[in-house]
Amino acid sequence: MEPLAPAPARPVALVTGVGRLAGIGAGIARRLAADGWDLVLSYWAEYDARMPWGSEPEDVVRLTAELEAIGAKVHVLSADLQDPGVPDRLMAEAVQLSGPLQGLVLSHAESVDSGVLDTTVESFDRHFAVNTRASWQLIAAFARQATEDGGAIVALTSDHTAFNLPYGASKGALDRIVIAAARELGPQGISANVINPGPVDTGWMTPEVRKELTAQQPGGRLGTPADVAGTVAFLLSPAGRWVSGQLVKADGGFSA
Repeated sequence: MEPLAPAPARPVALVTGVGRLAGIGAGIARRLAADGWDLVLSYWAEYDARMPWGSEPEDVVRLTAELEAIGAKVHVLSADLQDPGVPDRLMAEAVQLSGPLQGLVLSHAESVDSGVLDTTVESFDRHFAVNTRASWQLIAAFARQATEDGGAIVALTSDHTAFNLPYGASKGALDRIVIAAARELGPQGISANVINPGPVDTGWMTPEVRKELTAQQPGGRLGTPADVAGTVAFLLSPAGRWVSGQLVKADGGFSA
């Protein structure tokens, strides 16, 4: 009897912003694990702690156990992406733990509502540090560690503008960075896309907001983390790698 061939190595993705079971990042991690990916997950509990939903320290532990139960190897790293030295360290540690990465999913965010007249310089700078600068640094670090097989980058964006100025502005800048990455990193076999998922209730919606936004959805329901995860998984898959340099509105028709 011939010896069995070794199982093919599972690809590895770094997914940022995975601190809560109800979050989009957790939904993406679940789908990628089910699709055969190993994962490095990053989170920053202090951000959730100052948000209305609060921090749930056990969520990361529960999610890790859930992902491991379906066969994924999982490493979890705490990372304050506002610190300019952290993105490179995060990527280096991820590679040290798991080997070269084939996927990068940027689902982290700083998001505090404010408008033109009440946004502080501190808040503005923090949004751009986390949503824009750290994302650029992670994209660059991902490209530097990529093998000759390349990889895939997916970032989550938003079309918010009025009364969510620093968040929307920093996400708009992120869009341009990712589209630039598609052009500049394409010769390395790296695809890069941005997904706008529309409104997804991960704990931030009031009943009134939920009702109002649901009424604007052609399908009569809001998106879920699982809906977003399906599009991310496709863009990271071999079948989705021909798509690159796109801002994909995978929002159930909300933007139509």
